[in-house]
Amino acid sequence: MSAVYLQDLIAPRFHDLRRMIQRNEKTHYWLKGGRGSTKSSFVSLQIALGILLHPDAHAIIYRKHGNNLKDSVFNQMLWALEKLKVSQYFAVAKSPLKLTYKPTGQQIIFRGMDDPMKSKSIKMPFGYFRFAWFEELDQFDGIDEIETVTRSIMRGGDRFSYFYSYNPPETQSNWVNAASDRVVKNRHVHTSSYIDVPREWLGEQFFIEADLLKERDELKYKHVYLGEVTGTGGAIFRNLTARKITDDEIGRFWNIRNGIDWGFAVDPFAFVRMHYDKKKRTLYIFDELHEIGMLDNQAVELIREKGLDGHDLITADSAEPKSIAEFNSAGMYVEGAVKGRDSVNYGIKWLRKQLSIVIDPERCPNTWREFSMYEFEKTKTGNFRRDYPDKDNHTIDAVRYAMESDMEGVDSGSGVLF
Repeated sequence: MSAVYLQDLIAPRFHDLRRMIQRNEKTHYWLKGGRGSTKSSFVSLQIALGILLHPDAHAIIYRKHGNNLKDSVFNQMLWALEKLKVSQYFAVAKSPLKLTYKPTGQQIIFRGMDDPMKSKSIKMPFGYFRFAWFEELDQFDGIDEIETVTRSIMRGGDRFSYFYSYNPPETQSNWVNAASDRVVKNRHVHTSSYIDVPREWLGEQFFIEADLLKERDELKYKHVYLGEVTGTGGAIFRNLTARKITDDEIGRFWNIRNGIDWGFAVDPFAFVRMHYDKKKRTLYIFDELHEIGMLDNQAVELIREKGLDGHDLITADSAEPKSIAEFNSAGMYVEGAVKGRDSVNYGIKWLRKQLSIVIDPERCPNTWREFSMYEFEKTKTGNFRRDYPDKDNHTIDAVRYAMESDMEGVDSGSGVLF
């Protein structure tokens, strides 16, 4: 079939992505979007066409649970073959689910991830799994489960296109949302929604239902139909901005602060660098160290490699005077944080009152993860607790220590700011 005809089958939002796949620019393609975004239709067409174009290619398609395969991805692939007008060239087997391209014997097989280790035993008589698709990615147990499978099936070839499609969960703390925010060299994250789709493809009633939900509950509409991470309402930092902070910007920073939260066996050692623009009430976080098991002398060397010396003040958790002494004896300039009564509430409240906390997620992936995923915990009745959770907050603590001297003028009461 012609490329022009294929373009007529995919929404305009996916045209650039289609060309990226043709040029083999990436290996992993994460497709996130709301209801009606046609992301699953796009993936099924790419896999079907890829089987036709590459005679040594096979495809494997996963859902978390095998009993969901037939009524979802299997029927979706039958739809794609019909749209491409090639159904007659494929043999259909339903036990187990399999599509075989008759001229070559290439296969599209379907598996549940009930036991990810079973993928190690999958062998094809020729060729390799050039294509893989993980549908409803958020239903899987985490990135480790996914990578266990991809390491097993990604062998025998030199070009791969692996697809991961999902509707983003509402909370940022979900592993899928956290993983998609990380910058990964060989991955492209694509976003789409029903707004990008020709109206006649979805039908008028689809748009009527979307508009009704928008009028009744706009937050739920944004999550369901636009695929936005709207949160549960418990996000502690609602003033975050994720963007690249350039070397040129860093070169112009004049009010740099440095902070350390000590850690070793279980908790990570966390070092964070930032610039504070008091006039704009904006904090720019642009560098970090974050590692479990780091010795003091190792941390000193890594911080020194970042250009710091005995003239650069680092404010650290005062609960570790021995580590502070070792840093200073090695030529660094470290002082313990004053902390004081209710310092955690005081510091977090001050951070929340800033107009913006700008974090470079590429330079500071752990800082971005901790700040963006830091949420109030819920009680058994579903209400939010009013105290700040003391977990997964190591870079947050390091930032609090670093900014301690800038926190004048904040009410030190223990109330929570909403």
